Amino acid sequence: MKKQISGALIALFAITVLNGCGPKWTEEEMGDFNLVHNEGGATLGYSPKSGVTLITDGGYAFKDLNQDGELDVYEDWRKSVDERAKDLASKMSVEQIAGLMLYSGHQSIPAGSGGFGAGTYNGKPFSEAGAKSSDLTDQQIKFLTEDNLRHVLITTVESPGVAAQWNNNMQALVEGLGLGIPGNTSTDPRHGTRAETEYNAGAGGDISMWPTTLGLAATFDPAVMKQFGEIASIEYRALGIATALSPQIDLSTEPRWSRFSGTMGGDPGLATDLARAYVDGFQTSSAAKEIAGGWGFESVNAMVKHWPSGGPEEGGRDAHFGYGAYAVYPGNNLSDQLKPFTEGAFKLDGPTGKATAVMPYYTISYNIDQKNGENVGNAYNKYIITDLLRGEYGYDGVVCTDWMITADTRSVHEFLGKCWGVENLSVAERHYKVIEAGGDQFGGNNEKGPVLEAYEMGVKEHGEEYMRNRFEQSAVRLLKNIIRPGLFENPYLVVAESEEIVGKPEYMKAGYEAQLKSVVMLKNKDGVLPAEKKLKVYIPQKYTPGGANWFGMVTEPSWSDAANMDVVANYFEVVDAPEKADLAICLISSPQGGSGYSLEDKEKGGNGYVPISLQYGPYTAKYARETSIAGGSPFEDFTNRTYKGKTTEAANIYDMQVVNETKAKMGDKPVIVVVNVANPFIPAEFEKSADAILVHCGVQDQAIMDLLTGSAEPSGLLPFQLPANMKTVEEQFEDVPRDMDCYTDEIGNVYDFAYGMNWSGVINDERVNTYK
Repeated sequence: MKKQISGALIALFAITVLNGCGPKWTEEEMGDFNLVHNEGGATLGYSPKSGVTLITDGGYAFKDLNQDGELDVYEDWRKSVDERAKDLASKMSVEQIAGLMLYSGHQSIPAGSGGFGAGTYNGKPFSEAGAKSSDLTDQQIKFLTEDNLRHVLITTVESPGVAAQWNNNMQALVEGLGLGIPGNTSTDPRHGTRAETEYNAGAGGDISMWPTTLGLAATFDPAVMKQFGEIASIEYRALGIATALSPQIDLSTEPRWSRFSGTMGGDPGLATDLARAYVDGFQTSSAAKEIAGGWGFESVNAMVKHWPSGGPEEGGRDAHFGYGAYAVYPGNNLSDQLKPFTEGAFKLDGPTGKATAVMPYYTISYNIDQKNGENVGNAYNKYIITDLLRGEYGYDGVVCTDWMITADTRSVHEFLGKCWGVENLSVAERHYKVIEAGGDQFGGNNEKGPVLEAYEMGVKEHGEEYMRNRFEQSAVRLLKNIIRPGLFENPYLVVAESEEIVGKPEYMKAGYEAQLKSVVMLKNKDGVLPAEKKLKVYIPQKYTPGGANWFGMVTEPSWSDAANMDVVANYFEVVDAPEKADLAICLISSPQGGSGYSLEDKEKGGNGYVPISLQYGPYTAKYARETSIAGGSPFEDFTNRTYKGKTTEAANIYDMQVVNETKAKMGDKPVIVVVNVANPFIPAEFEKSADAILVHCGVQDQAIMDLLTGSAEPSGLLPFQLPANMKTVEEQFEDVPRDMDCYTDEIGNVYDFAYGMNWSGVINDERVNTYK
């Protein structure tokens, strides 16, 4: 119902009518917030509990966010984004700007009772507190109020409705504080599939399910990537999320890197076009949802990562750990690594122009600093941020560090701080070095104290005026990313609408169709596929090796069904032994070749560095470098990180064995192999045991079954190379795309970039001609 207008407002309206400027707004109660509809202008949302009231000007309504009774420039939605951001930045205290420069650690809704991301409610764990799932934790209230933090990273949410209500609670709290700056919530990618879930076009779900970014790259279709961005951004905004910590556009020129599957492949042309499409899809609003310049209530800021590329990690070791701190450039090929940024995300086809935020990776980009010769983590390197990114490429958006780079560490192998190259500095000194390098924001940091210490360091070195201007410069960049998506006007959500939007059937359908397009058929000997429905099929169980993830969460080894057998039963008659089967389907994962570092090797007197293998069976690194390109850490007394001559094997060696054993049992009957790919692999170990091979990067079991039985036709292409052997892997250059010898199968097909098959044979279409 329409809210009744108070007597005071009626008097005001009378005056404006006499002046020829009648009221042009109405107000509506929405439960825990009010909506204000300005005729032909911005729709406002505010919480009556926050203390914020309305101001009228020219017959329009505006939120009095700082509660001073005046219409400030930043409160005036008719003004430009630049004007508003500069006005607000000038009004902010140093303490408020310091809070704006923080990006929270990972927040679960509701918070867990212990371990990573834990939180309390009135001093008690959630299970004992009697709190609602959408309530703010004690820790969240502290960093929002005491530390002035406004950028929150969320992880798991109980449901879309809970996420929406949590957003409203958070926004109501910060709206009543200081200058009324809204919260800007973000997320890492959250649209992955649950393989065992049955697709149902009418059922909807928690959120639409899509292949990984690498799977989307396998479609070789920027239109599919853009569609994903358009749908994902709508779902994000319905969850209260206005910034995506994505896309990951590192060029995956090093096939052993553990973050390979999050990339858009190893080809600069394809990755550039896909990066552009992704950001356009996420950032662009249209029609009634647009506010100005393509921005609006369906826009999500894209934080592209990781400048200048985390792809060329030496030996494939990842920089979340000190043993992977170095990115190397043996091919002197920084230019290709930059293209997805400079030619893609920074040159959009759409009206928003460029990605609004950039995250540098943890890596030390070894010997890339042409000005000072400094080998420090990218976010600390002034040449990489100020001279290259901001200077040569003219980027003036937000630069946000990766998470925990300013925290202390104590070894090369523990998951602690990631302060590579500046381990000797204090926490506050690291903050100051990031600011001096050209950065704006600190990922994973909830406390303003070190930022304020960094400010005082700057005052001591440069003077008060310099540091005040430098802080305002970052504040303006950060505020623009809150203003453009309309958060200052209306950050609130209608919970019932959020529940309807997230996982909407049409979004689920689009995601499923993308899954089908992302699967690559490598081999189809004698046209064994498509298979007839209702054949008798044997699917060997899958062995999952035990281990611990980066956060120390341990999983025990286990055996399980390799697929949802209820789904499989809709297509085939499932039997429990090969001799009863007409065909076998082996669902396996690409080799889990290790991290490249071993405490066991260290304890035996080695340097700790071991190979990362892309094959399942034992591998001895005969062709590795005698001397590593880069190395050195305060926690090591050597710089040569070579692993030449050492041996390793994949944790999931059983996946290769099960294919070969199944073929031996099946005899002349066909064996189909389906590989879930996180990294490229060496097909030689099982290819001849497979009559058909499909690879995918995260799809539902049902999509696999639809393709195997011909309900859909394979159309995906490899967005990477499958190497002939580990020799070519060792000899390729980490920074150079497509420089491996590729595997040739028994039919004579070469598993190279842009290779794939459909029912007619090897695909040679416009996509192949464009990118290969």
